[in-house]
Amino acid sequence: MSRSARRKPEYHKINRDLFVLTYGALVAQLCKDYEKDEDVNKYLDKMGYGIGTRLVEDFLARSCVGRCHSYSEITDIIAQVAFKMYLGITPSVSCNNSSRNEFSLILDKNPLVEFVEELPAGRSSLCYCNLLCGIIRGALEMVHLAADVTFLQDRLKGDSVTEIGITFLKKLDEKKYRRKK
Repeated sequence: MSRSARRKPEYHKINRDLFVLTYGALVAQLCKDYEKDEDVNKYLDKMGYGIGTRLVEDFLARSCVGRCHSYSEITDIIAQVAFKMYLGITPSVSCNNSSRNEFSLILDKNPLVEFVEELPAGRSSLCYCNLLCGIIRGALEMVHLAADVTFLQDRLKGDSVTEIGITFLKKLDEKKYRRKK
């Protein structure tokens, strides 16, 4: 059966609550599997990185954003388009230094912690949403940008806001990634 050339492909969205609950179960299982919070954090970051490297293609195809010319423009696209598209929220963006390569995404509402009241006992250094940092880092690397992405503040740890820090390290060598014809 052939597909009509005029028909747009349908994107199936999963229920957000189902995703959030499944993510919570994943973090709970990782806490059982790993004794150290650092190991859980690394695993969540690694999973997120893998998701980010694949998600960037979907994002670029669906969003139709053009080429960005500054780090602030990239960060605005992440906040206003990507977060809205995939999580239904729009974080505010602030620049943290004069060289304009450090930015913060401040989340008023974090859908991943919607059903979480507090971190598990004895897990004070757990970065519950570290998956998000890995996703951002992986997606940026796929568009040839090296970045350090970390949680600076987390409401689950008693902070007043949830803040993700993005530090652009350097532009990756684009020639290294170009296809040879």
